[in-house]
Amino acid sequence: MDKPTITIYDVAREAGVSMATVSRVMNGNANVKPATKEKVEKVIADLGYRPNAVARGLASRKTTTVGLIIPDLTDQYFAELARGIEDVANMYNYQIILSSSNGSEIKNDLIDNLLGKQVDGIIFMGNQVSSEIEERLLSIDLPVVLTGALDTQKKLPSVNIDYFNAFRDATLHLIENDHRRIAFISGLLSKYTKQDYKFQGYEDAIAQHGINHDDKLIFQAGYTYEAGYQLAQAVKTSGATAAVITTDEMAAGVLNGLTDLGLHLPQDFELISNDSQLTRMTRPAMSSITQPIYDIGAVSMRMLTKLMGHEELDDTQIELMHGFTTRDSTAK
Repeated sequence: MDKPTITIYDVAREAGVSMATVSRVMNGNANVKPATKEKVEKVIADLGYRPNAVARGLASRKTTTVGLIIPDLTDQYFAELARGIEDVANMYNYQIILSSSNGSEIKNDLIDNLLGKQVDGIIFMGNQVSSEIEERLLSIDLPVVLTGALDTQKKLPSVNIDYFNAFRDATLHLIENDHRRIAFISGLLSKYTKQDYKFQGYEDAIAQHGINHDDKLIFQAGYTYEAGYQLAQAVKTSGATAAVITTDEMAAGVLNGLTDLGLHLPQDFELISNDSQLTRMTRPAMSSITQPIYDIGAVSMRMLTKLMGHEELDDTQIELMHGFTTRDSTAK
């Protein structure tokens, strides 16, 4: 038999006080006698009462919950972003409600689902911010922060790195290693603004060194390991000798696919990926653009707490520093 839910009414009855008194104790109100406070806290502990966040927020119109829209719970990058968000949310006593598209396109129903749970604010993470999604986020009467997702019109607050310069620097690193046929591997460029900035950085680097653009070196597919693995044969056939890849899941697939085709990294092919724990788990470990993924999530949540507290932001478009880490998929 399921354990019955303990309510604020049960606590008040057991302690012999009003529900308002229990509420004042729970909220740290100083206008409660010490003896009464001690008695109520003992009953709360004895009964194992856990207040429902939504119920506590009915009077104040606040639920102390934040909605987190995430494209894929299994993606290492988004998981690390979420960890930073959750840690700061805990510091400010907010609970997280996840809404995931499970790798498919993010649609309005994810936003509507969170609104139905009466969240106080929303953090949107992911590569894709379609015009439809952007309009919906702008239309709701709640603070919204984009995390690792770009808004080219800068209508919504966001936290990112400088993707243009990050991928420009990565491409220049491969050029410095004497590569001239460098593949660019990403999600669909027509749909993902962030990927466009990465692509522009790649294009700028090769143009700077007089390398002609070659459509045969541009590869677009899904973000998954499987999609990357399936691209390996085409990448090899293209004559590419190196690649910059926008996501680690894809990069791991390309790496293993090329290895299975008989190529050795970095002797036969060099590869640079984005940065998550996955880059250190592959063999060889992948050289990568480094970015403070955890910090991006943490700063985003702090920005949202300020917006929910009606504080003015010093900057609505925050770019954190990026770097580069050489591992075993590129020459030392």
